[in-house]
Amino acid sequence: MEAETDLTFDSVELPVETCDLSIRDTEPLCCEENKQLSQSSQPEQREDCSERSCREGWRGRRKMRKTNSFKMVRFQEPSEEESVSERDSTTETLFPLHVVDEWTTSGFEELFMSEEWHDITEDRLLRKKILEPGCPPCPNWGEEVTVSMQAVLEDRTVVEKDNKLVFVIGEGDVSQALEEGVLSMQKGEITLLLADSQYTYGHLGRQPDIPAWAPLLYQLQLSDVRQKADPQTLPIAERIRIGNHKRERGNFYFQREEYNRAARAYCMGLEVLTTRCTGNNAAEAEQDEIKDYRLKCLNNLAMAQLKLEQNEEALKTCDEALQLDPHNVKALFRSGKLLSDKGQYKEAMELLKRALKLEPSTKAIHAELSKLVKRQSGGQDPKPVKAPYTLGEGKTPFLFSKKTQSSGLSWKLLLGALIVALASLVISVILTACN
Repeated sequence: MEAETDLTFDSVELPVETCDLSIRDTEPLCCEENKQLSQSSQPEQREDCSERSCREGWRGRRKMRKTNSFKMVRFQEPSEEESVSERDSTTETLFPLHVVDEWTTSGFEELFMSEEWHDITEDRLLRKKILEPGCPPCPNWGEEVTVSMQAVLEDRTVVEKDNKLVFVIGEGDVSQALEEGVLSMQKGEITLLLADSQYTYGHLGRQPDIPAWAPLLYQLQLSDVRQKADPQTLPIAERIRIGNHKRERGNFYFQREEYNRAARAYCMGLEVLTTRCTGNNAAEAEQDEIKDYRLKCLNNLAMAQLKLEQNEEALKTCDEALQLDPHNVKALFRSGKLLSDKGQYKEAMELLKRALKLEPSTKAIHAELSKLVKRQSGGQDPKPVKAPYTLGEGKTPFLFSKKTQSSGLSWKLLLGALIVALASLVISVILTACN
């Protein structure tokens, strides 16, 4: 990993293909991309049309901002015959024998009101129509399923397609619409699933293909249902693959500011990324790789917990990260800041000095150390006192004290003279009266 040059308290470790692994804030990344988008001369016509139809044709919902987001994390079994991009880009239907009007031409508002569709949820915002029945029973929460699926917008633009999508129900690997829809299906069943935006990608959408507030129409087939495998029984390479997918999914939720779901994804990644002691050199190398991914999950989990204001949990997470790597700058910095906020200045100073030694050019560490020194001094900044003498204005605290003393003596002399004058006047009056 490259050296981290700009340490921020809001940084999350992101995959290489989406972001640099250095310590950085996620919000400036979004701002930079928005700036690039605003500089483009003319956006694509299809995107404008889809956003306009979503904004005007679907219940008059207002368009809201989009944020930089990851592409959908797909948990696919590897295939040597065709790549993921080839499967996703083709417009051919996965179910040529079940091409119906609802899939090709019908408006979504009409389908939401149709009596031929069954409601999966009470709010009538997630509905299905069975094209081919399956065999019972239905899958349960926590079971692993394999489905063939494709999804389209109302203008029938294909935005998701996978003929072998594998996920565990309830772990947040896919949209809520897919999880709820699969729970209502039987093995072998082919169905149409109509989902409102609140069950898919909501007010943020998913750049660049799914606009904000966009409902989706899915065509699904439940191919297989099985029990989820115990992570401890899986080979180390498989655990690394699954754990890394969980971490990437957490990054997806984090950038959408869905911090609860991000923290949950990171925790599930940590459950998979465990090591077992062995003397095999190859296995030890894989264990080192597991520790590396585990450290990334811990750092990202701590950042999500900080966003949720779960400071005590974040401090424990940072401590666990430091047990894996005592020289991890992110964990040292965040632990030091959290301890400083708790008033444990001595421990905070030690951690921040260690972080500064590892990253001496990082401005955030210098700023936090300055803040800590100010807190230790009771909130008083000694610099303004030293400034007049340092700047050479010819004034020192010693000269100021002399001036103050001379001013005090002059007032005392005046007061003494006044008392003497009054005493003389009183004496003269008394003598005159006696005479």
